[in-house]
Amino acid sequence: MIVQRGGGDLGSGVALRLHCSGFRVVILEIEHPLVIRRTVSFAQAVIDGTATVEGVTAVLAATVVEACRAWDQGQLPIMVDPEMKVSAELKPDVIVDATLAKRDTGLRRDMAPLTIALGPGFTAGVHAHIVIETNRGHDLGRLIFKGTAEANTGTPAMVEGYCAERVLRAPCEGTVRHFVDIGSLVRQGEIICLVGDRPVVAPFEGVVRGLIMEGRSVPEGLKIGDVDPRAVSTYCCTISDKARALGGSVLEAILYFRNSAKA
Repeated sequence: MIVQRGGGDLGSGVALRLHCSGFRVVILEIEHPLVIRRTVSFAQAVIDGTATVEGVTAVLAATVVEACRAWDQGQLPIMVDPEMKVSAELKPDVIVDATLAKRDTGLRRDMAPLTIALGPGFTAGVHAHIVIETNRGHDLGRLIFKGTAEANTGTPAMVEGYCAERVLRAPCEGTVRHFVDIGSLVRQGEIICLVGDRPVVAPFEGVVRGLIMEGRSVPEGLKIGDVDPRAVSTYCCTISDKARALGGSVLEAILYFRNSAKA
């Protein structure tokens, strides 16, 4: 039994790996998730009722009974429960914080027999038994048993020479209105969306890989989308290499802990 906080694109990669490995996973989300990569995020089920990623379907569950029904049907239950209140009823063997909030989210080592946290903001031995490195590079996916992950750089990974400019941010406070959607090929300078009456344009030619839901009210500076210069539309609907790596690391952490307990 695994309770996982966070069903964004990276968290979905973790949940998918655990689900396909035979674990019963329930994802906990906030009431209004600000999902960017909506086509590969189980969190979208909070909004639409269901979300399917690589053949696995997540369904919104209001109660533990509904969550159990989803498991029996081979689905992933997702519940609106940012404070993890359902943990008292489920008594999970493992809690995974996959929010990638980059700050202390209130997770503590004694909340479950095994607690795992992804990324900076957590200290192994205090907030969780195991912290997993999320920064791209040589140590991506490394299990940390003492200490913390690398500090947040605030800069996305380089892809074909593009870095920070890949991320689309709200130029002002306002409501988002789409001109294109995820998977669209855009040219440099093409309008992707409006925030209020301010346009957000493509910084270069590529595919819109992520875009926050239309109608969302967003503050200035919030990440609302990203453009992929590789221009491969199929990347928009499949789990990324980073998400797969983190999913494998969480699985490794669970098996390591289980085998250590048996020793």
